[in-house]
Amino acid sequence: MEFRLVMYRGKYAAEWREGGQQHRRSLRTADRGVALQRLEAFSAEANKPRDDRIKTLMEAYLKDKPSDTAKFSAQALLPFWGSYTAGQISTDLCRRYTESRRKLGRGDGTILREMGVLKAAVRRYASKAGAVFEMPSSPPPKDRYLTKAEFRKLVDAASDTPHLRLFLLVAVATAARAGAVLDLTWDRVNFARRQINLGVSEGNKRRAIVPMTRGLESALRDAHKKRLSEYVVEFGGEKVGSVKKSFAKAVARAGLDDVTPHVLRHTAAVWMAEAGTPMAEIAQYLGHSKETVTFKIYARFSPDYLRGAASALEWDEISTVPPSSDELEGQHEAGTDDD
Repeated sequence: MEFRLVMYRGKYAAEWREGGQQHRRSLRTADRGVALQRLEAFSAEANKPRDDRIKTLMEAYLKDKPSDTAKFSAQALLPFWGSYTAGQISTDLCRRYTESRRKLGRGDGTILREMGVLKAAVRRYASKAGAVFEMPSSPPPKDRYLTKAEFRKLVDAASDTPHLRLFLLVAVATAARAGAVLDLTWDRVNFARRQINLGVSEGNKRRAIVPMTRGLESALRDAHKKRLSEYVVEFGGEKVGSVKKSFAKAVARAGLDDVTPHVLRHTAAVWMAEAGTPMAEIAQYLGHSKETVTFKIYARFSPDYLRGAASALEWDEISTVPPSSDELEGQHEAGTDDD
């Protein structure tokens, strides 16, 4: 069942339809933040799965937390985990799942994301089942990003593919994920305020409202004049579902290696860090819920990274110029005379 938050007699309430009739349950608070928490708890209890088989738990989770990440993870998880119950999840089974995915060529980052969805579903609906998880270690963050010269090459290589060229410009100037760029509609492009609203969050991935750069504004105004649909990035008047193929071709034409659409988001963050942008601002741009995540990945690109710590290691009173051979010989002779 789907529940929505409504105000009723000065208090927030959960409202839903069941059996053709409307129902309402008071949440006993006028504080919206508290009401949202209580609504989520009420919804989880009302939609509690009928059993604790992983298949059932994942079906319920996908209804409550619909997102591409959850959907794709479920497709990978269910063939292995579907018939098990939450209480059967063990270290041994987790290791077997990890190895089975590795044999299919999946990296630990992908496996970790899939297991994270499974763990979230179990914690949400069967937290007392006694499940024991073992997750693969987080892989080190990827270092690949584009220099500004490389980015110009990529944009030039996309000059014959207008929708891809616009995608590249929007992606770097907003630091948005590919999905957010492709979902962007003109009603969320505010030329008066020079802002772009990247839209509603997807699952636990937040989307920001970001300022419009001068270069992007020029490109968007030109695209707006030629628009054939409500979507900013369009092809033949239709929404573009994916740019992976055209992107890969442009990368090849530009003579670049190891570049995917997600590298553009990483590139934007690195450029901001290299320019000395505070981590808190980069976190807001990226939609990170915790600044610590941003700091862990991007602080090392800042020009001032660890400079304060390094200053404590200076040795100004010690000569950094090695003594000459004559000085060494004199020291040796002096030592011999003393003996």
